[in-house]
Amino acid sequence: MPRTALLPFLLLLACSVPATAGSFAGTSAGASSGGSSASSGSTSGDDKVVLQARDDAAGFVASDGRIRGARLEAALRLLRERSDRARDASDMQLARAILTQ
Repeated sequence: MPRTALLPFLLLLACSVPATAGSFAGTSAGASSGGSSASSGSTSGDDKVVLQARDDAAGFVASDGRIRGARLEAALRLLRERSDRARDASDMQLARAILTQ
């Protein structure tokens, strides 16, 4: 399984809201597959943004949210654009999900 295919699953694991976790995974997977039907490169570009935010996410988690990097901000924005469940998750939940990549 390619690393980028694990993104929805890993985000699912990191979210602490079990009742909505299944919907979150389905929503993000549906958005990425629908948006990439014309070009397989578009989803991998989105996932690359999230993967590149790992260092910023680590700093954010380690500083208890006091350090916010530009790459983390871009990844948070992207995740929330792709999924209603990500919009409901806290920045800390999403940062931890990014770290599970």
